[in-house]
Amino acid sequence: MNVALVDSFRSEWLKKKNSLGVWLVLCGSLFTPAIVMVARLVQHDRLLPIYAAGDFWRSLWRNSWESMAIFFLPLCAILATSLLTQIEYRKTAWKQVHTLPLSLATVVVSKLAVMFVMLGQFFVLFNVGIALSGTLHWAMVAGVPFPADPVPLIDFLRQDALYVIDCLPIVALQYALALRYANFLVSVGFGFLLWVALAALSWKYGYLIPYTSSWSII
Repeated sequence: MNVALVDSFRSEWLKKKNSLGVWLVLCGSLFTPAIVMVARLVQHDRLLPIYAAGDFWRSLWRNSWESMAIFFLPLCAILATSLLTQIEYRKTAWKQVHTLPLSLATVVVSKLAVMFVMLGQFFVLFNVGIALSGTLHWAMVAGVPFPADPVPLIDFLRQDALYVIDCLPIVALQYALALRYANFLVSVGFGFLLWVALAALSWKYGYLIPYTSSWSII
């Protein structure tokens, strides 16, 4: 393994710790499961038939992914990628980066690797949030049974993989734009334009565009 690439990755990983991208990943991934859990706690008198249903986990999974795939997933991908890529622009630190004994390719690849790792963290946290939102009511509300419906783990992992694949072009395109243009609004504005405009136009081939293709998986 290239030692320079590993060292560059560690450096980029340290840079992102104090950025808003970390909070976007954390809050964005757990927001929907938290809302589902709170909403069901408020209407706790309806929990018994919900937990006794034979498709409990599939229903919970579908309800959680509806808002995530349409809103939070592309939003967090656009903002987090642009924010993390432009750390050096905001702090005028690109000159210091170029003085390091690293090639430009090493720096670019290590930054992109950090994005992909954070994308993985987003999905792991989201799945943990779904699991917690489906089990905490059993521990918190008296009389609520533990879900008897077996978890279709293979199906869920397969769908997760499809969502990850859909997100990769978004991250790559936002990354390229953020590297090319120092203005944060250019990359974010372009991402939002594709995301919102295609949703408003309801283009029949919109599923071919990464910013809206995840909607077809729901």
